[in-house]
Formats: sequence, structure tokens, C-alpha cells
Amino acid sequence: MTHDTKKDSQTTRDFPVTDLKGVGGSRAKILGRLEIATLFDLLRHFPRDWQDRRSAENFPLPDESSLKTFFGRVIHARSLSAGMRLSIFRAELMTAAGPVSALWFRRRNPRFDVMESLKKEIFQGVDIWVVGRAETSASGKCELHVEEHYLDNEGSKLHVNRLTPIYSLTEGLTQKFLREIEWQALIRAGKDIPEFIPHFLSVKRRLLLAEQALKGIHFPESRLELAEARRRFVYEELFFLSLAWRIKRRQARESNKNFIYAIKRSLLTPFRNKLGFEFTPAQKRAVNEIFSDMQESFPMSRLLQGDVGSGKTAVAISAILLAVENGAQAALMAPSEILAEQHFATLSRLLSGLPVKIQILTSRLSLKERKEARQKIKNGEIDIVVGTHAVIEEDVQFKNLRLAVIDEQHRFGVRQRATLKRKGSLIDLLVMTATPIPRTLSLALYGDLDVSTLDQMPPGRIPPKTFFSSEEKAFEAVRRTINQGRQAYIVYPVIEESAKKDLLSAKAEFKRLGEKVFSGIPCGLIHGSLKSADKVKVMEDFNAGKIKILVATQVIEIGIDVPNASIMVIQNAERFGLASLHQLRGRIGRGKGESECHLVGNPQTPESRRRIEILLESHDGFRISEEDMALRGTGEIIGMVQHGDFGFHLADLSKDENVLKETREDAEEILAQDPHLSLPEHEILRKRLRELYQEHWNFIDLA
Repeated sequence: MTHDTKKDSQTTRDFPVTDLKGVGGSRAKILGRLEIATLFDLLRHFPRDWQDRRSAENFPLPDESSLKTFFGRVIHARSLSAGMRLSIFRAELMTAAGPVSALWFRRRNPRFDVMESLKKEIFQGVDIWVVGRAETSASGKCELHVEEHYLDNEGSKLHVNRLTPIYSLTEGLTQKFLREIEWQALIRAGKDIPEFIPHFLSVKRRLLLAEQALKGIHFPESRLELAEARRRFVYEELFFLSLAWRIKRRQARESNKNFIYAIKRSLLTPFRNKLGFEFTPAQKRAVNEIFSDMQESFPMSRLLQGDVGSGKTAVAISAILLAVENGAQAALMAPSEILAEQHFATLSRLLSGLPVKIQILTSRLSLKERKEARQKIKNGEIDIVVGTHAVIEEDVQFKNLRLAVIDEQHRFGVRQRATLKRKGSLIDLLVMTATPIPRTLSLALYGDLDVSTLDQMPPGRIPPKTFFSSEEKAFEAVRRTINQGRQAYIVYPVIEESAKKDLLSAKAEFKRLGEKVFSGIPCGLIHGSLKSADKVKVMEDFNAGKIKILVATQVIEIGIDVPNASIMVIQNAERFGLASLHQLRGRIGRGKGESECHLVGNPQTPESRRRIEILLESHDGFRISEEDMALRGTGEIIGMVQHGDFGFHLADLSKDENVLKETREDAEEILAQDPHLSLPEHEILRKRLRELYQEHWNFIDLA
């Protein structure tokens, strides 16, 4: 099989943006904030949206949810005064949709007329396009607050009467300017557009060539052309990710970690005996898979996923003890200090009496304590290190780190994962998540990892009953629960009061609840802005039962385990994501007896109502994660930082599952023939992979 690939031209890559008309040094600096330095970068700055501005007469009057576009003739125009600080320019237009009042707003300046340019441009008889947000005046007439306007001439063709690109901006840039330089870049590049996809794959998958696709993504002539252009670049993004994962997986399996584990059971058996319960079949299966990996000659890379309460921690501790009883060190990294403290407390409790030394490493340690801890870790006096991102700081050195466990992997991103692995020599890696990940997403996010799934709950675990309640009924249930000797969480979406008056805040509500609603009942407050030591103290008091009601934000979403807390009230529930609601609910029902979760809110949109309905219907984290991805898209779920890390500018795995499947097949086909991409026709693939996944964040190693 031969791959006829167009030669990689350097032309567009070498042209600086300053070669374009209107781009001087200052604008080049502004574009640099968007990582745009060359024509190639500019053309790869894809639109984030497209507005249909083709036929203004088709827009109904008026829907205020989006921008509207009208084309009309100016009947008359004049400047108005609106007090000391504001000037208004008003033009009455006759459009195909009827009369429209177009309004421009400017801050007044005593030194000059801020409307001078508009007066020269817009007057009776002029044909004009206006774009803005429409509303209905008291007289029932359409008024448009103008955001963009264009005279009906050749210069308007990029901005109106078409599917118009909308770009991500930064301060100092406008949509108009960016469209104009994108158009310039397309003309300047001409046919010198790098083509990264092998020609035979473009034919096989019926993909547009890069030159056609760039024109279609920036300035599509139809929705069909836009769809085809988008599909081409989605394929490209996922194709290179699929190649990278397969290369990384092969490279890992070709390396030798130069140590072996023997299952000695000197720590494992006492630990299992102390647990006081039998592992579920799913836990036993996961432990066997992990132990089998750890006994291989190449480093383990495994994802352990399971729903809230499925027993991931016990499985992870088993892996940690296998490393420790073989004379190695293990690190457990968590995304928050609260979760790190929780893990430290759990390990200390479950491993008490065993010859194992555990050290926590978070910012709550004093400088002296941190220095002593780092020295002990370096000397090998510590067996297990538990911490936040502090574990991967440069000054933390291990004597013999062989296992790294990362909890809530999706909150870290792949860069931190790679950094932690470099702390040891070819160490084993176990990443965990309590947010079950749809298969499509896991293939893209964790393509180098084998997956173990805990799909069974420990016996006796009773899922919380979930209700959509009024605040009054929810608080009645809280009082009843407190009177029974149990504890409660009341969760709010924000810490402080904000301009959004419909959002309740944790601080203000804590005061109201303590003074009026639950006076006499010990209440505590925890949120992300508290100092670490204060967070730890609040959680210690709640664990000890000194606090009966914990008022909290989303900071308690992960890892908090207080068995006596059996009721949760989530205020403004419609403002939380589906996965977050499920995680929050997972903080209760961890002890004996029944538990209740009360959702309080006022869902206004179909999506927010659907989130509430799903939570009332199901406790299945896997189903909930699928629904969440369908509702929000992958960018929201994995976080935009990770989204960018993976080179996703257009791909959305909630929509592009079939394209991912195609790219995985095609990457496999190419690497089966040429595992190291050493053939001349694959040099362009090697080069692009280095740019995306080696030079950018040291993910793969290609010479």
C-alpha cells in the first residue's frame, strides 16, 4: 500500500501575521494572546460559531435570544442626547420585515462628537445592514441595539448576507477585523496549505482536502459545505489523537521497568482481614487485573472507574500495599486538600497496626514540616505519600517510587499525569475516577490506558431517595433527621452573593440558617475560599459530630465520607451539572439506614428540567454520565483545559463518536504497516505528531 501524501509546504507556516494588511506590531502582540503568530496559526483559529445572516426578512420579530440581522434603507437618522454620559444615534429603516429602529449607543466625550463617523456614513437613502439584539418597544415596534453595521457594498460580503463566522476573541480584537484578516490569509496561502491527512484516507473517508476545508470552515457558502468542512477537521483532530495513543501504548510496552513484584501478602492479608467485609466480584476482578499488570515487565497504565461508593479506594489500597510489601514507595494524588486529607485519614485508619509509614503532603504543613517530609521521602523512610499537586513539585524527590495513583483523574489533565510518572523510573500508574466515563470519551481521553470497571455496589448499600422539594419540605426533613441523631449537608452554588439575585450564596445562607431557620443546632460552613487549615478543622468537627448541619458549596463534591450524614439539600439544583449533582448525592447513604437527597430549585430551561428528571429516575452513574455528555458536550465535561490539550477545536465526542471509530481503525491500519512511521510518505505524520503531542507537552517520543 502506498500513501500519496501532498508535500508539506512551509509557506503558510513561515509567513508572520505582520505580512497581512492591517496587522502591525501591536496587533501581532494581541493575536499572540490567542497563540496566533503565523498565517498557519491564523487559519487554524477556527470559528466557535456561525450565524445565518443570509436573509434578514426570514427573522421573526423579535426573539431576544440571539443576534438578528436586517437589511434596509434609511428613512431618516439623527443623534439623540441621553443624559450627561450617553449619546444615542437612531436610524429608522424600512426592511423586508417591516420598519425597524436601529440604535447605536456611545459614551459621550466633551472634546468631540462620538457620533460624527455615523452621521457621515448613515443618512436618508443609504442601504445598510445592521446586526444586533432586538427587542420590542412600548409601541410594539422592533428596536435593534446595533453591534455591527455595514454599508451595502463589496466590503460587507464577509460579514452579512452569508453564514458568518464568529471567532473567540481577546481584548483589542473585533469580529470584523478577525474576519478580514482570515480572508486575507486564505487568499495569501492560496494552494500552499499543508495537507496532513494521507490522500488514500481522504478518498476512503470522502474528506475535503485542507484547502477546500479551510475555505468551508471560515466562509461556508452553505450549511452542507460547513458540515463537510467541520467533518474533515474533526477527523484530523481525532486521527492524530488516535495515532498518538497507539504510539504511546506501543512505546510503553516496549520499555522494561526492571523490577518485578511478588505477591507476598505480608501486608495484603492483614489489610483484607481488617476491612471486615468481602470484596465484591467486581473489586476482585479489578484487583486481579491490576496485580497482573504490575507483574508485567512494562509499566502499568490502568484506569479504575466506578460509581460513587463502588469501592475504588479499597482496590487502590490493595495495589499500594503490593508495591510497599515489595520494598517500593507509592504516591496517591488527589485534586483537592479536602480529598487528600480524606484519603490520608482512610489510609491511616485502615493500615493502623501495619508496618507502613504514611506522609501527607499538602500546603497545610509548615515550611519546617514540609522540609522534614521531603527529606524522609527522599531517604525512603516514607512508604506512602498522599497529597495534592504538591506531590509533583520539583523539590519532591522519591527514593524508590514505583506506583502512582491519581484520584479523580479528569480534574488533573494529562500533563500532570505525565509529570507524576516522571517522578520515578518507568513507574506503574493507576488513575481513578468516580465519574463513570462513557466509552467514547474514555477511548479519546485515556486511549493509552486499560480500563477496570467496578459495576457492582457493596452489599447493604442503600441508594439515597431523591426528591424535588420546596425549601420548606426539605428543611422539615433536615430537622427530622437531626432529631434522629443524624447529620445533614445543605449545598449552595456560590460562595458570595452576586449580581445574579436568583442564586443563593453559602455565606449569606449560613448566617440565615444559623440565626433563624436552625437556631440552636450547630452549623458549620465550608467552601473553596477557606484556608486549608480551616477546611480541615470544619471537616474534623463534622466527622466528630460537633457540627450537625454542614453548609457547603461544590467543594464537598468528591471524596467526603461521613457515614452519619444521611440527608442533603441542594439549593438552586438547576444550576449544577448532572454529574456534579450525582457526585454530591453520593456524599450521603454511606452509613446504615436510609438517606434522602432533596433538590430545591426553579428549572426554567428544558435542559435543566431534564437534569432534575434524570436524577429522580436513576442512580446509575454510567447512564447519568451518558446523559450528561449528551446534554453538555465533551468540552464542558472534561474541562476546556484538557479539551485544548487534546487539540480539540471542533471535535465533540458526544456528536463525533462515529468519526472517532473511523480514526482508530485508520490509525491502526497505518501503524500495522509502519509502526514507527519511518516510511518517507509518513514523515508529515511524524512531524505533525511531534508538534501536537511531543513539543507541546512531551506526551510521546518521536525522533
